[in-house]
Amino acid sequence: MRIGELARRTGVSERSLRYYETQGLLPADRTPGGHRDYPETAVDRVIRIQELFAAGLHSGRIAHLLPCMRDSDGGPAAAATPRLVQDLTEERERLDRMIADLERSRETLDEVIEAAGGN
Repeated sequence: MRIGELARRTGVSERSLRYYETQGLLPADRTPGGHRDYPETAVDRVIRIQELFAAGLHSGRIAHLLPCMRDSDGGPAAAATPRLVQDLTEERERLDRMIADLERSRETLDEVIEAAGGN
């Protein structure tokens, strides 16, 4: 499929898809005319990339993890290394720290709101 169709099917801009390609996240074949040509599996791959970005991972980390994951369900692929669980656990711990920081900020804000409201 061409880049425009992949963009429509995934809701991701063509610019982002080109970025994914330059980062090694989304390989594309080329037609004889030089147009990008994606396999059907690219839809799942783009969705997986979006989920990983939404989880706060950067493109370098995603490029490291993608070969170890199946696109269709995100589970470990046959090529998964023993580091996959460790890497994902580290990312989860990083997210937990960020959540704890946000909760502390919210508590502080609540205290300021309460004090300002005279309650």
